[in-house]
Amino acid sequence: MKQFFKRLAPLATALAALAQAGTASAIELDAGDYTPLPAGTTALVVYGQHTTRDKLYSQGNRQAINPQLDSTVGILRGVRFMEVGGLIIDPQFLLPFGRLSAKDDIAGLGSKSSVGDLILASAIWFTKPGDKNHFAITPYLWLPTGSYDRNQSLGLGENRYKFALQAGGIVQLAPGIHWDYAGDVTLFGKNDDFNNGAGGRTEMKQKPLYQLQTHLRYQLSPTLDLRAALFHTFGGETKVGGVDQNNRQSTTKFNVGTAWFMQPDLQLIATYGRDIHVREGFKANNQINLRLLKLY
Repeated sequence: MKQFFKRLAPLATALAALAQAGTASAIELDAGDYTPLPAGTTALVVYGQHTTRDKLYSQGNRQAINPQLDSTVGILRGVRFMEVGGLIIDPQFLLPFGRLSAKDDIAGLGSKSSVGDLILASAIWFTKPGDKNHFAITPYLWLPTGSYDRNQSLGLGENRYKFALQAGGIVQLAPGIHWDYAGDVTLFGKNDDFNNGAGGRTEMKQKPLYQLQTHLRYQLSPTLDLRAALFHTFGGETKVGGVDQNNRQSTTKFNVGTAWFMQPDLQLIATYGRDIHVREGFKANNQINLRLLKLY
């Protein structure tokens, strides 16, 4: 059972936040993320997410234990909008950090604060600021810079490169009503320092992970909206030491919340969500997300 927990621990560190960022989960957006801003604009963003998990699933079956895995994770993000070849792009970095705490039947995993892997990205828009509808693609690259120890089950670093490609956009359905959508695929490099269950070193590989997401926003005023989102992640089966783990992911989750421009250059987003269905890993029963955006 101890080896089983060590295999699933990376899945338990997944953050919606972030795109899902710095973990094995695919990329998650906030509604409005695919709005291009004028060239020369700089955005500084801070994310905070607290998640509690109290159920563990394997191949769709709930395990007969009483686990509790809590995470408090932040992301520091810097974005610069510019125009290249007539297209708006936004080179950026994202740096996750946080703390994971295991309790009850999995208390032996302990608690750990760590820094996640650095993420580099840039959206490329095929629309202009001021257009009613938008479409863009975004490549993401994870660099293995985060804290990692194969003998520690909890942590945000993954000791591998990752690459994701996302396509998404925004459609104005009616005045004050917008639909945001995105789909992405994440490709994984190998982790050649994975725990073999006995403290030794082995290799872990992972198949591509896919995600679809849809968001609906209703503008109450020019500065305040209500929003709801649905996410579905699938794929990503792993192989450890050449052995298939039969741990294909299939997770559906939702969140609801609001966004408020407190000032023209300062926005706060707050959402609450939880997992609806989980095939593999820990099930989030509560998740609170906060995002503070400052424009320059």
